Amino acid sequence: MIRRFIATMVFMCSLMMMFAVGYAANNNAEWYWISSDDKYSKFYATDKVQVLRSFGNIAVQINAWTKTTYSSAGAQETLDNYGIKDIDPAQLAYSLAEVEVNPQNRTLAYLSEAFYDKDDNKLWEKVYSPVRPKEMNSQEFDEDFYCHIVDHVFEQGENEHRRAGDRWLSLWQDTTMDGGVVYSMADTSTMRLKGQNIIFWEWQEKKTSASEVESIIFRKKAINIPMYTEKVIRVMSWNANTGWKDITNTTDGMYHVIENGTNSEKALNAIKAYESAHESWVKRYSLDEA
Repeated sequence: MIRRFIATMVFMCSLMMMFAVGYAANNNAEWYWISSDDKYSKFYATDKVQVLRSFGNIAVQINAWTKTTYSSAGAQETLDNYGIKDIDPAQLAYSLAEVEVNPQNRTLAYLSEAFYDKDDNKLWEKVYSPVRPKEMNSQEFDEDFYCHIVDHVFEQGENEHRRAGDRWLSLWQDTTMDGGVVYSMADTSTMRLKGQNIIFWEWQEKKTSASEVESIIFRKKAINIPMYTEKVIRVMSWNANTGWKDITNTTDGMYHVIENGTNSEKALNAIKAYESAHESWVKRYSLDEA
């Protein structure tokens, strides 16, 4: 136990030293502007992207630095999200973060992060241990960071695809008894082949007859086309009363046979056709043939 504690402390101190050195280096980094809105402007350091680990010639671990600047509303929202009470939102000007990206699983993880005022004084910092990768999808704040970093290494068009009009693939649509509609779409930006499984995020939306959104189901799925089976890996739900909730615990995580004539079969056929027409995209960064 003592050895493990000492090893942990050494690791944490090393990370803190790396972050301090990283800040000094990144203060003069080549920052590339990604996007801006009324709350945030996002950048990444083009000269700090490093491939730390590869399998064959395919990168599997990419290290990079990101920068976010804040309006007053963005600063307030960020501090609220982090649960930080002792920083005046008017002080928070920007943040720097060291991140790690895995393109095969479409994840981004924060290694360290710090907030600064306009005079570069550090207001808050954190070294993340353990590191917790987040899978990037349309609902994640960090998705544009991920896409730019991966494109920097692979140049496969993550950003172009994310913004394309055909990002969302229609899977099926039903009319409800009260004149509303339920429809399902697959996010092709997240679609990738792993073994026999097509992995993707599905957006299912229910609207009233007045075209008002009544509920949303957002889930990560795996479809095994040769075996004609599917399983739900993660699922989020939304309605106006409860907001977003993670309801993954309501699923069994098992593969289930896809029955003929069902919406699941319609989805399988749509995804099978998409895979056939976009094979290189679905297999991008794949290690199966590395």
